[in-house]
Amino acid sequence: MNGVFRDLLDKCVIIYLDDILIYCKTREQHLKDLEAVFQRLQQHRLITKGSKCEFLKQELEFLGHVISTEGIRIDSKKLRAIQEWKPPTNLPQLQSFLGFVNYVRRFIPNMAGLTGPLTDLLQKGTCYEWGEKQQAAFEALKKLLMSPPVLRIADPEWPFEVITDASDIAIGAVLMQDFGNGLQPIAYESRKMQSAERNYPVHDKEMLAIVHAFKIWRCYLTGADVTVRTDHKSLQYLRAQPNLNPRQIRWLDYLESNFTYKITYKKGANNIADALSRLSAQLAAVLVAQSNPLLIHDSNLSGHFGVDKTLKALQRFYYWPDMVADVQRYVAACPICQRMKSSHQRPTGLLQPLEPPQRPWQHVTMDFVTGLPAGPSGNDAVLVVVDRLTKMAHFAPCRTTITAEETARLFISTIVRLHGIPAAIISDRDPKFTSKFWQDTWARYGTRLQFSSAYHPQTDGQTERTNQTMEQLIRTNCPDRNKWEDVLPMLEFSYNNAPSATTNHSPFYLNYGMDPTVPISTNVEN
Repeated sequence: MNGVFRDLLDKCVIIYLDDILIYCKTREQHLKDLEAVFQRLQQHRLITKGSKCEFLKQELEFLGHVISTEGIRIDSKKLRAIQEWKPPTNLPQLQSFLGFVNYVRRFIPNMAGLTGPLTDLLQKGTCYEWGEKQQAAFEALKKLLMSPPVLRIADPEWPFEVITDASDIAIGAVLMQDFGNGLQPIAYESRKMQSAERNYPVHDKEMLAIVHAFKIWRCYLTGADVTVRTDHKSLQYLRAQPNLNPRQIRWLDYLESNFTYKITYKKGANNIADALSRLSAQLAAVLVAQSNPLLIHDSNLSGHFGVDKTLKALQRFYYWPDMVADVQRYVAACPICQRMKSSHQRPTGLLQPLEPPQRPWQHVTMDFVTGLPAGPSGNDAVLVVVDRLTKMAHFAPCRTTITAEETARLFISTIVRLHGIPAAIISDRDPKFTSKFWQDTWARYGTRLQFSSAYHPQTDGQTERTNQTMEQLIRTNCPDRNKWEDVLPMLEFSYNNAPSATTNHSPFYLNYGMDPTVPISTNVEN
């Protein structure tokens, strides 16, 4: 299926096995996309079953989630079994429960804190003893799993905000965007600190939370404008500190070489991420009742209604923090209301060979090599563009923080100026290459954009191999790593003058019909 809809993937179509999700922003465009999908199905003699199809929906279930104009939430039908989940009596049962919990962790703002007493039992050499702490955490998680929040779908055209916090034993972060109506959550993240990390000073713990968030959400934050909000004021001035320890230098180097960001101070009392890292206070407030009669949702007089009616019935008599979340989780896990069915697999599909080009520079592949030492010009990355037919490559120095607009200008000055406009560009799913600006730019020229398979960048093997060769050339021909940019033009020439194992000719010869003049050929002629 991935091969059938290759050019539509992540533009208007998402494929999972034999499930097809078609999406867009307007009804008119949706009808056009439907027509394109139906034509593709007809061409390949694929049949759909009408009873399993839904059209023109603003909300639908897909892979255990409900996708709507509001965002993404967990499908309540998929959480039915959680309510009847018995306390684990051995390690395999605990691992099974935590595996289920981990599936929805991006929806839960304080997952690391709540699972702390449970994950402690997984440590090597620990005797499995189920006590009051574990029971309290288990019950709290069961309630929490009933009402995960609605997460907005990230839009790379809008700036991101990362709100972080750290406690003595855990770190947490929230990824958010403001779409014009206030900040909305995109994802939550939290984890327990390792034993060595718990010995860090406070400012290093807070910095650890920032670095961890950027690593987890790198696919969103690379190439985007990011504002980091922390309740540790001194981190605002970290870049200006003259004396940094080796750990701080490594962290700062990672952030500076991969992201465009600024750190601002947000008072702790108003920091939404505080909840992500607070373990003790949350568990101390858990009350394990001696009896728990089912009065509202499950009683004979309550009717097993949904979240809204159950919540309103409760609010007539009771109140507690996170009531909405608790009700949503409980209803979602009710064994009478729903049936459990979760998916943990990544989308996969058969790999299909790319269409062979008919002339040089008709089809090109492109990628970035990052993490190079910044030279005097500030460049710390290379844009690598390879002709799929002749294997000729161009290496263009740039910065890791290059935008989609700057990438387009660099591509035109480096490739289009010499070889014309390509018919197809193959790349990975970098936010710069999936942005609206990049797609609109090449749509005007009639260039087709193709993307390597999700979760498997090796499918664009030609560029990946060229990247490795270029990095090897820099290591072997540039003793001073900081001056790699000075020798890059000659390294490009060396690469293009070397015979390819695929064609048995050099890329230079296949492009120009002759070999270039080099010192050895001059000596032979003389």
